[in-house]
Amino acid sequence: QVQFMESGGGLVQPGGSLRLSCLASRNIFSGYDMAWYRQAPGKEREMVADITNGGNTYYDDSVKGRFTISRDNAKNMLYLQMNNLKPEDTAVYFCNRGWSPAPSWGQGTQVTVST
Repeated sequence: QVQFMESGGGLVQPGGSLRLSCLASRNIFSGYDMAWYRQAPGKEREMVADITNGGNTYYDDSVKGRFTISRDNAKNMLYLQMNNLKPEDTAVYFCNRGWSPAPSWGQGTQVTVST
């Protein structure tokens, strides 16, 4: 039973790009704000980008201008295009509902930015 399945992470050099994808269950996705969160080692999980069902977006200042969140409502898919990656972007990235996440999380996808 799919709740959230994140993919697309990897090892990339500073300045590089990655595109993350998330497949969510329809009952979790449809009609709701969706968001990308990340958790770096030793830090709390934080929301970095949110998108409403209608496509309005919010970005944390740390990623504004570099990350783009998008969604495909027909496919229950959420995406995060990440450009100009920095070492401080290194974290496990998760998708979930925005602002009020569902209690069950996926395994996330590891993003490592390093030379």
